Amino acid sequence: MKTLLIDMDSVICDLMTEWHGRYNRDYNDNLSVDRLKCWDSSKYVKPECREKIYNYLNEPGLFLNLKPLPDAIEVLRNLSKKHEILIVTSSVTTAFSEKEKWVERNLPFIGKENIVFTHRKNKICGDLLFDDAPHNLLNFKNTGRIAIAMDYPYNQSINVPRVKSWLEFEQGINENWWDL
Repeated sequence: MKTLLIDMDSVICDLMTEWHGRYNRDYNDNLSVDRLKCWDSSKYVKPECREKIYNYLNEPGLFLNLKPLPDAIEVLRNLSKKHEILIVTSSVTTAFSEKEKWVERNLPFIGKENIVFTHRKNKICGDLLFDDAPHNLLNFKNTGRIAIAMDYPYNQSINVPRVKSWLEFEQGINENWWDL
């Protein structure tokens, strides 16, 4: 049985739509994930916002009410029958309990006891990391293990296998990415 390390934000659930939507509403802008060519969202917002874009991540309810990405729950349910699944997520302090509640509500077959909160995902034992953050993908790849990118414009500089959907991810797992 392999251990799959799965990121939460922008991999299991759609953080960007809600996060950027709040900014767009308040600043009358049209920020979307498609415009992000690097990881730092503050480079793409209006000058009067800049670093304040990150304040939205501390708003109560943000993480609790994120929508799952298409097919994420069904694929995770399938994969959990053959593999150990650990959710590895970085988090602002205010989001810990919201992320646990989200997992309890949406992924009860994984459970909150299988969440690892960390900023250093490459230190967690697992065979494969499915993530979107360039630094996580690169650091994990540099350990000699398999990193798979949820494909976004901001992570194109990292040379790892990438998928555009959960169905593609499931197919890769079933076709044994372990042989990479």
